[in-house]
Formats: sequence, structure tokens, C-alpha cells
Amino acid sequence: MILKVRDMIHSPLPRVAILQFPGSNCETETARAIQAAGLQPEIFRWNRPAAELEPFDAYIIPGGFSYEDRVRAGVIAAKEPLLETLAQQAEKGKPVLGICNGAQILLESGLLPGLHPGRVEMALAPNYMTRGGHVVRRGHHCAWINLRCDTPPSRTPFTRKLNQNQILPMTLSHGEGRFISENPDILRALDEQNLILWRYCGPQGEIDPEFPINPNGSYANIAGICNPRGNVAALMPHPERAFFLHQVPANWPGEWGEKRRQATGRPGRWNEPGPGYALFASLADYFFST
Repeated sequence: MILKVRDMIHSPLPRVAILQFPGSNCETETARAIQAAGLQPEIFRWNRPAAELEPFDAYIIPGGFSYEDRVRAGVIAAKEPLLETLAQQAEKGKPVLGICNGAQILLESGLLPGLHPGRVEMALAPNYMTRGGHVVRRGHHCAWINLRCDTPPSRTPFTRKLNQNQILPMTLSHGEGRFISENPDILRALDEQNLILWRYCGPQGEIDPEFPINPNGSYANIAGICNPRGNVAALMPHPERAFFLHQVPANWPGEWGEKRRQATGRPGRWNEPGPGYALFASLADYFFST
């Protein structure tokens, strides 16, 4: 069973608001992951007064298709009054994580990459997969992939339980997940300021710009980034869908696949931590170790 941090403390639990917009579809799974990691989640609907968002300790925007991804993914939700309040709380240093559609919303709102806060500096463009210089597919793609953590654990509240260069299997499901920018200065700053948190990689951590290792054509295989301060982060793959061991495919190769196969026929092990657990446990560690 997952060891819950809340079982080891007696103080009130930090509250995490999970922002729900029309079309969000991962808020329940995200709340379950937050609770299992030892924090107190609350699904916060878009039509509540924005001021009620202020008392929370951290914020997550989950995946889905906010406003049916009309115009482009995340752009309508990014104009909601809640995002103004979220920006104010992020400016205070509170942790903010956007997952998939949440990542799209954070980029469309100008919260990320945050080199010039409030300015839209990057896009999550439609998937564009190539191999050998030829386009092999476009559009929505759903698959399990390998993710490499490219930053020291202390960089963000969401990486504290990850080792640099650690490889995690995770699932993705999106049609617009390609990190790009028309401004070369923005792309250069990602490396110079250590804003790239996660990259798509092969089983041994190798970086290949082509499909299927790079599942959407993202610049430099980027799967997730943070702002310069490190408290706001975005990730296109879904850690909440890889939170428990039983969510890992039984035929997945390597360490995590072997753990999953060993759990077959042993229900008591199915709710052991999966690879996505580390991101949520990192947030708990951020609160309980500082």
C-alpha cells in the first residue's frame, strides 16, 4: 500500500485546488492522486468566485478538452478570471502544475515559460510526427512513452522525489502537445535557465527527435517545462494515469514492467506506487520538508 504522508503528521493538510473547466476530464483521477500522496484536494469549478481560489496552498489544472479545444487547446480557459487569480498566487510563490490541457492553458495564459510573465511566448502546437524526414502521422496520439527527468530534484516542487536522468514510463493523450516558439531567444533561454524539466526519450534515456521516441515532434523532445522561479510547471503526459502500479501495461519492458508483472495475481500489490507517484509525492515533500 502507498504510505500516506498524512498518516505521519498531525497538522492540517495543505490544500490543493484542482481547477475544473467545462470539458476537463481528469480532475477526479488527479484528486485521487493528490489525496493518496497525503494532501487535501478540492475540485474547484470554473464558475466559483475567483477570490475563493486564494486560500489554497497549491494548484493543479488537469487534462481534458476545456471548452472543447475550440479555436485551439486551452486558449478559452486561459481567459477565465480564475487565471488572473492563479497568476497572482503563482507570483506569491505557490506551486502550480498544468497537466496536458492544463499545460496548454498555462502557456496560453502567459504563465509559462514565464520569461516575460503575461506574454504568450510558446505554443503547444498540433502534433507533427516525422521519421527519416517524412511525416508519418499527425493528429491525436495516445500511447505509453518514456520520460526523462532533466533537472536536479530541487528545481521545482514537482521534482523533489525524482533523480536527474531518471526514466519514467508514462501515458500521453493529446493532439496539440508540440512545444515550439517562433522566437529563438525563448528556445535558447529554456536551456540557459534550466527550464526544461522532462524530455521524451528511449528506454535507455537516449534522445531521438523522430517518432515514436518523440511522440509529437516537440522541440528538443520537450515534454514539460517550468518558469524561472520553478514554482509553475507544465507536463504534457499524464502522471495521474500512471500513479498506481496496476496502471502500468503488463507488457512494458524494463523495471516498471517487471514490477507490474510481479504484481499479477497479487491484488494487495496493485495499489503500490506507479511511476507517476513521484510527482505528487514531490509536492507533498515540498510542504512537509520545508
